[in-house]
Amino acid sequence: MHLPKIRVPKKYVKIGAWIFGGVLTIVIAAGAVAYSKRAALLQKMIAKAISKANTDYGLEVKIGSSGFSGLSTVHMTNISVVPKDRDTLSSISDLTVGVKLFPLLFGDVKLSEMALNSGKINVVVKDSLTNLDFILKRKKKDKTDDKSKLDLGDLAHNLLNQLLYKIPDDMKIHDLLFSFNDNDTAKLQFLTTTATIDNGDLKSTIVVNNEEATWHLNGTVKPGKRQMDVVFFADHKKVELPYLNKKLRAKLSFDTVRTVLNDADYSGSVFKIKGSWSIKNLLINHPKIATDDIVVPDAKIDAEMLFGKNYVALDSASTVYLKTATFHPFLKYTLSPHKIYEVKVHAEQQDAQGILNGFPQGLFESLEGLKVSGKVKYDLNFYLDSSNPDSVQFNSTLSPLNFKILSWGKTDLQKINNTFVYTPYEYGKPMRDITIGPSNPNYTPLNDVSPNFKNALLTAEDPSFFSHKGFVMESIRKSFAVNFKKKEFVRGGSTISMQLVKNVFLSRKKTLARKAEEILIVWLIENNRLVSKQRMLEVYFNIIEMGKNIYGIGEASRYYFGKTPASLSLGEGIFLANIVPRPKIALFKFRGDGGLKDYLLPYFRYMGNIMARRGLAPRDTTGYGFYNVRLREGLRQYLLPDSAKVDTTAFDNDDQMPAIQTHDESKSLFDRIFGSKKNKDSTSRASVKADTVQKSRKQIRQEKRAQRRLEKELEKQLEKQKKEGN
Repeated sequence: MHLPKIRVPKKYVKIGAWIFGGVLTIVIAAGAVAYSKRAALLQKMIAKAISKANTDYGLEVKIGSSGFSGLSTVHMTNISVVPKDRDTLSSISDLTVGVKLFPLLFGDVKLSEMALNSGKINVVVKDSLTNLDFILKRKKKDKTDDKSKLDLGDLAHNLLNQLLYKIPDDMKIHDLLFSFNDNDTAKLQFLTTTATIDNGDLKSTIVVNNEEATWHLNGTVKPGKRQMDVVFFADHKKVELPYLNKKLRAKLSFDTVRTVLNDADYSGSVFKIKGSWSIKNLLINHPKIATDDIVVPDAKIDAEMLFGKNYVALDSASTVYLKTATFHPFLKYTLSPHKIYEVKVHAEQQDAQGILNGFPQGLFESLEGLKVSGKVKYDLNFYLDSSNPDSVQFNSTLSPLNFKILSWGKTDLQKINNTFVYTPYEYGKPMRDITIGPSNPNYTPLNDVSPNFKNALLTAEDPSFFSHKGFVMESIRKSFAVNFKKKEFVRGGSTISMQLVKNVFLSRKKTLARKAEEILIVWLIENNRLVSKQRMLEVYFNIIEMGKNIYGIGEASRYYFGKTPASLSLGEGIFLANIVPRPKIALFKFRGDGGLKDYLLPYFRYMGNIMARRGLAPRDTTGYGFYNVRLREGLRQYLLPDSAKVDTTAFDNDDQMPAIQTHDESKSLFDRIFGSKKNKDSTSRASVKADTVQKSRKQIRQEKRAQRRLEKELEKQLEKQKKEGN
């Protein structure tokens, strides 16, 4: 096929040539004028920027000299930035910056090149003030009351663009010093001796605290394509952050950290960022996390972050890798119209030993070396709407398949099936060794414990003990709601199984690792039937703290009432169940004549009514044995006068759970921690008047001295009884 030839008259060709030539001449002329005026325009722009920095941020900015060194390259010397009434923030001897012309036409400033020689950035903290306070000042000015106008997707998009736009295609930095001074108690210095970007290849050398260590940030960066792959590491040692140890009593170190940005773009109205983050040999040590070092040998997350108009989320397509173990997390935080928190975790069926091996080293001290076989699958779903916290949802299942324990690790979880030695601790110090077995005269078999105490304690602490498998999801689900509303931890959800494991197998230090280990051990014991319910309750009754240096129902019944556990009355059983959460204040509940103080009567009636409804006690319109509870005469001489006002909060043991829990039947591991299915065997917590009053400082000092004297007398009395064989 041949296209027809188009003949254009010569006169039109000439006219077009003249027009094009004219436009080109005008552009060249305008360019020439702009080029000749650009120095003046630059000075005008710099003056405007300096004035704006002073007006909006309170910054005094000085530039020694400035001018063009190319078509779009600006060279400046002797730059300084000083916040008002603060220390100098930065000073740069020599800086060259080039921008891309085409994006500039659309108002975007993208760096094409940057060269910096000899600069300093100095952050100083003095008391509560810093030389970065100007940032907060600007934020307050920019803050709007209408949060509904804030689009998190657009915000994330703009912030990422601003970050990427400031990464030049070519960069050369020499001797840039960053220093940090925190009230002269902690000082840090990072000297970037060299940092270059050449055709996307990033290489840098950072000297820490005068050659204490040498760090590197190397990799590839392609800001135009929204891609990067950088690795952070140190020469011949781990990357360490000693500042955290000095400031937060935390130790943190690692071999390498790798950050990958694969893509960032809109998907509909949602801004999506895809990338990954991995770390090698991460070491963490903090007294609130664990007593020893926790080491994560190899961890990685392939993440998809979502930024919607009013929410930010980690999509369920994300995957976390811990050695050979994998799971898919979903996290979502909705900001408006009210805050909503969502968490989901899905772990496909996988090798159980691989899951154990994936746990960080040092996290589960008692389970180190444990060998298992079979597979497990896990799913979790948590939802909390801040406008209605009582509707909190939690559904979770850990499903085993052919799961078996092949060999014990550091601790034999079946040791409590036989005679063993229990050592209680107070404030980290061992009190004494107690033999849990027939050789101990205070040891009491379960059949020799009065049903009055057994039923009272189960009603108060764990009504569904014999039906659940270690966890009660309704109780802890409600504790989430209560703690969220109170903005502090005021209610727990421990079962007797959890309390037993905590006391027998674990240290007494309150850490996140201990709580996680407690949950796992309880699941192993209950789901593999390592210990019978009867034996668990028997051991619990014989180790439970029931007074200052009083452990077990055998010691307690003889100490308070001079009776054997088998002969305890209903009132005495309810009283002993009442003191379990706060055992050290037991004696302060008695009057000088040995009777109970009146404020306990509502508790007795409340507990008694519950027991009566369940057929565990006869109906009683008086007080379910309250008036018949009498402290043995040998102890009454050590009671404080009835007129004494005692601050019983000084004896709080907040490691124990409240006296009355709301419990429910459950099905599987974290199903047993939280849930929504209500059990008929559930109770609500009683409202009991606190044994506290407002007092002056002088009264408090006097009462504490009286308390110490009483404690010493009680200890002497107890030791005397033990020697006499009582």
